[in-house]
Amino acid sequence: MNIRGMEDADDEELQMAFRMSLQAAPEAKRSKPGDNALPVASPPHTPSVETAEARERRLQRELRAAAAEQRRIVPKNILASSSKNLVKNSAEEPEGSSVSRPQADQGSSDFLRKPSSSGPGSCSLSKNIASVVDKYHGLGQQAMKGDCGEKVARPKRRVEEERHQLPYQMAEQLYNMVFGTRVYKDVLAQWCNQGLRYSSDSETSLGLVQRKGGPCGVLAPIQATLLKYLLFVPKDEGDSVIPDYTGPSLVQGVSSHNAEVSTTKLSDAGLMFSDYQRTRALIRAMGEILWRAGGKQKAVVAALNINGFDFNHSEQQDEIIEKGLQGVNLDSVAEFQHVIRITTVFSLPALHHQLENLLHGFRSRLGALLFLFSALLSRGLDAVQSDRDDLGQPLVTLPFGHASQEIVNLLLCGQAVPNVFDEIMNLGSGMCLKGIPMNVEVGFLTLLEYLHFCKVGQFLKCPRWPIWVVGSESHYSVLFALDTSIQDENQLETREACIRRAFDAQDQSGGGGFISLEALQQLLIEMKIDLSQEMLDRICNSDIVIWNDLWQALLQLDKSRGGLKDNDAPMGKRSFQLYHFNGIAKTVVNSSYVEGELSHQRPQLTTLRVTVPPKWTPDFILTSEVGVAQSGPEKNPVAKEEPAQQAPLVDCIRTRWQRAICNWSGDAPSIV
Repeated sequence: MNIRGMEDADDEELQMAFRMSLQAAPEAKRSKPGDNALPVASPPHTPSVETAEARERRLQRELRAAAAEQRRIVPKNILASSSKNLVKNSAEEPEGSSVSRPQADQGSSDFLRKPSSSGPGSCSLSKNIASVVDKYHGLGQQAMKGDCGEKVARPKRRVEEERHQLPYQMAEQLYNMVFGTRVYKDVLAQWCNQGLRYSSDSETSLGLVQRKGGPCGVLAPIQATLLKYLLFVPKDEGDSVIPDYTGPSLVQGVSSHNAEVSTTKLSDAGLMFSDYQRTRALIRAMGEILWRAGGKQKAVVAALNINGFDFNHSEQQDEIIEKGLQGVNLDSVAEFQHVIRITTVFSLPALHHQLENLLHGFRSRLGALLFLFSALLSRGLDAVQSDRDDLGQPLVTLPFGHASQEIVNLLLCGQAVPNVFDEIMNLGSGMCLKGIPMNVEVGFLTLLEYLHFCKVGQFLKCPRWPIWVVGSESHYSVLFALDTSIQDENQLETREACIRRAFDAQDQSGGGGFISLEALQQLLIEMKIDLSQEMLDRICNSDIVIWNDLWQALLQLDKSRGGLKDNDAPMGKRSFQLYHFNGIAKTVVNSSYVEGELSHQRPQLTTLRVTVPPKWTPDFILTSEVGVAQSGPEKNPVAKEEPAQQAPLVDCIRTRWQRAICNWSGDAPSIV
């Protein structure tokens, strides 16, 4: 029997049991009177007393009806329709009678009521059904306030999602927060023409492609997070909510021959993924970012409000969206408010379903902007303003339309703080600067630290997974590794990290890398460092102490006295590989000639060979080791000494691994 047939049978059984419960109880059996029996006068009409046998039959019918209702797993609207039919058939039901909710107990007694003193039938079957429905929906136990005639309030069931149009006042606040009151058409053009689509080039198919400048501050954090799911979390318990994906392709369409190019090296490195894997990773990444921004309690998804756009995976949806967005450039709050609608979800599985259903919208030319709006709304506009330091500047900076650090930090840690150091920096007099509040899943490195414009804290430098968003003066890209052990530190490196964290806590210069003499004394006591007077005189030759001077002194101080010097420590280097992905599509010459196609656009993926010496290794030992390595036999191609190559990306890498030596083949990696 199909499900519909089972529901009809249960409905008929329920109605029959209900009608039976409304019938008067049969009279008790008596002996047949004899011929000489005297006629008995009819007594006055009084309510008959329910016998134990009749009561038992009535309770069984009610239990049967309630059990049938429990099997009816149907929406509330179907239940309401059935209840109307039942009430229509029960003409004997007293008008105006109230339905109360009994307290749920364990076992079969959940569905039974103790009859009141007013007689049988006063607690109707519909009340028992209501008790069953309450139990099924998890509404909790309800305490009885009195007899069956009293009403008991029911708590509201948690709603999985709420969908409505963005109110105009909120739309105006959001629009001005992102673009400011003075909007540049060139900036709008950049942000209104960027969807979330994978590269169609086989060699860079793991990455999202960027067509124009501007939205890279949104794309790079999404790219970094989806790499987490591609490389390190390929499957988890929640995958059941995303079945084998048959929806829209997220590949940016170009010539089909590119998908057939041999990619043996990428396959060997584990960097080739199926469409399902990439789509799953994108949905997971977007969900993680929005759920974190909503405090892991809710998330708001901004979607397109276009006639004909619905939640199916039909390829016509792309055409409907493209047609609906013709002439839309979001140059006014009114147009923005008309095009956007929002859905609030209260569970992570519901969020994943929403994102899967709305992939057509996120792959449209407004996709990156929709995701930014979703993150800001998930965090809450008032909370975003509270995170920021300078409320006078828009989140999309002018005049070039770059994403601000607040946007990047919101997508990385869930808060739109403007700084990259750890936690809060107290400046005194009640003033403080807000930094990254917690450990993060994927990190952040920037060329600006190498140029001494800022100091990136350990939370961003040492994320859970070896993946980093890389910032330059005008662009964001992604650096990652396949081996999580590259972040492992030995005892002395861990010790240095603790000392540096304590030093940064005393640094009141805004990341300048120096502290006062009083702060140094407190640091030495806290970290149990025993510096000789000669060392103290050398590093305290002015009113401030610079980290570089303190670090050099610690390298010469034995570890038994709290320093970093260890004569027994291994002097070998660590060698590993890093990968750099730049989503900006650039024109390249095809490796294999196809008639009519000499070049195409694609992002850049570069493999870097990195060698890192221990931080405490003296320079003269490094020099001697290089000479031995160059004259000795080749044992490991990765560890082979090569002439160091230089690029701005190398400077970023050295903010994480000091004195790192990098090499690559082909074009130099670009971070612009």
